[in-house]
Amino acid sequence: MKRLWGYVSVILATIFFGLSAPLNKIMVTEMNPILIGALTYLIAGIFLFSIRQSPLKNLILNVLNREEDGEVFIKPSDYLILAVTAVSSSAIAPLLFLRGLRETSAVNSALLLNVEVFFIILMGLIIFKESLNFKDLLGILLLILGAASIATNGEFYHIILTQNIKGNLLVIGAAFFWSLDTVLSKFLSKKRDLIWLSTIKSFIGGLILMLILLALNMSLSFPFEMLPFLFSVSIFSIGCAFILIYFALREIGSTRVGSLFPLSSLFGAFFAFLILREPFSGLQIISAFIMILGIFILYHK
Repeated sequence: MKRLWGYVSVILATIFFGLSAPLNKIMVTEMNPILIGALTYLIAGIFLFSIRQSPLKNLILNVLNREEDGEVFIKPSDYLILAVTAVSSSAIAPLLFLRGLRETSAVNSALLLNVEVFFIILMGLIIFKESLNFKDLLGILLLILGAASIATNGEFYHIILTQNIKGNLLVIGAAFFWSLDTVLSKFLSKKRDLIWLSTIKSFIGGLILMLILLALNMSLSFPFEMLPFLFSVSIFSIGCAFILIYFALREIGSTRVGSLFPLSSLFGAFFAFLILREPFSGLQIISAFIMILGIFILYHK
């Protein structure tokens, strides 16, 4: 049952990640991307801190730690790992990705981000000695195939690595730092107070991006009509997603958590259809079934 809830948690997190895609697309037309990142992480930190100070704290933690198996004490070394993961995922990776996006196509960047799965699997095998059998590899392959099909709309000839090499390498670098965050977060996932860990991680990421904005003397102004999108991304795609990912890492391990990340591309396409009225083709529906089959193969035992 715990294994089931681990899969449910990471899938729910990818739904929230997918929701952020069209909302960020709306905001980026009106706001600086770094400002979007700074505000969403800071708002997420405030939201999580408020939850931790409210009566909801014990209710949520009791659900996450039903067997009272979470470690209560947080060591100084844990805070060091938390700082490394926050800098990797909330500062370095977004900056590399945004810079790479200027040098390469959106299709290439969407495909290359799936390299994160391979980084996670490799580090999971080396650091945590996690194992994969043929069934797991088949499920992961179907997930990546489905994500690639959605990103290219079936036109796989768009996968070009010989052009825009600099941009492609920057996107691959971003994928590495996001995967580093996922793998190192496994060390923190056994802690009981996942809300506190997620709060600190959000604040660190937001403050770093805000300092970068100030250092570059960039404007902090934004249209107030963007607030609903900022709050939605902050609360769901960052705040709730952080807690869900920590819980999933504890239950099913970094390798299987990382292998399900390509699902966010499927949910991103679905939400783009609902919110932005972008077309959702028959090929995307077939790709969705391929990815769902991959999930079934991964989970079924």
